[in-house]
Amino acid sequence: MIALITGATSGIGKASAEIFAKHGYNLIITGRRNERLHALAEELISAYNINVHTLCFDIRKLDEVKTNIASLPIEFKQIDVLLNNAGLASGLSTIQDGDTNDWEKMIDTNVKGLLYITREVSQLMITNKKGHIINIGSIAGKEVYANGNVYCATKHAVDALNKAMRIDLLPHQIRVSAINPGMVETEFSIVRFHGDEERAKKVYEGLQPLTPQDIAETVFWVASRPAHVNINDIIIMPTVQANSTTTLRK
Repeated sequence: MIALITGATSGIGKASAEIFAKHGYNLIITGRRNERLHALAEELISAYNINVHTLCFDIRKLDEVKTNIASLPIEFKQIDVLLNNAGLASGLSTIQDGDTNDWEKMIDTNVKGLLYITREVSQLMITNKKGHIINIGSIAGKEVYANGNVYCATKHAVDALNKAMRIDLLPHQIRVSAINPGMVETEFSIVRFHGDEERAKKVYEGLQPLTPQDIAETVFWVASRPAHVNINDIIIMPTVQANSTTTLRK
């Protein structure tokens, strides 16, 4: 079995790579930080005696996506699971004060990047007559919150694309699922606040958020259902979070 995981160098992607490796999957891990990719590959190969292929590229660039997927060795083209994990938030401001560079980054990564990789990998899955695509969405794809405008819009797009993929790939019996987390403590807020670690820490102060491992376990559970079972959509929240804006803090 082979799983391709985008954004595998940290957070949910890394935790998912670890749990798939633990269960004997060979992996294709992608990301933009080559040193982290190779370090993770070495760690997983040593710990679980699996095969790992690394692809270092920017998911926002169509040519790089096409070139890298086309470059996969034959034995790695039999992809069973595609985990569309790569995504980010950039900035937190009103629409009228929004930084258009932040907007471009989120749209290019969360929507266009997901589309690019899905197009290339789904064609392999159709040829192979098997596959499961799992999209990491967000509670921000189900609701909107103040100053989250464009990020929420991109995750609403993921929600819509998840449903559309399910329809388009149904004749090929390729499963399509979405997992939509609430607050997960990763590098997410550090990226959102452009490296401001102090501001990022405050997001999680006084509450217990989800961990990357919580989401990875859910990802694997979805992927490990029997072939006749498709989990269409999951929302997973920390116990102390009711929705995108209501939390219980100490």
